[in-house]
Amino acid sequence: PLYPQVKAFVTQDIPLYHNLEMKHLPGADPELVLLSHQYEELERIPLSDMTREEINQLVQELGFYRKETPDALVPEEFQFAPAKPPPTLLLPQAPTADKKIPPEHGEEEHPDL
Repeated sequence: PLYPQVKAFVTQDIPLYHNLEMKHLPGADPELVLLSHQYEELERIPLSDMTREEINQLVQELGFYRKETPDALVPEEFQFAPAKPPPTLLLPQAPTADKKIPPEHGEEEHPDL
């Protein structure tokens, strides 16, 4: 069966997402398969009944980084997105982040954090 909304997402949107790739399986219903960094399957989400907008919202909520253009550079903090770095990796970075951005400015610029 044809899924025009999914096809539009695959052809037009997937190239904008970092660490998101398409694998075509003839005859299979479209689904999003989430893998760990060791390529272990974490979850399968069926896409057949979703609109293109709903799929875009879903992958962004999952933490995939959307680039402005397919060739745009990905900021360093999103290189491994949607993976979250282990807490141990955050500790050495905390002091340098504080030196770069005074806490009062950081809070004003990021009220959602």
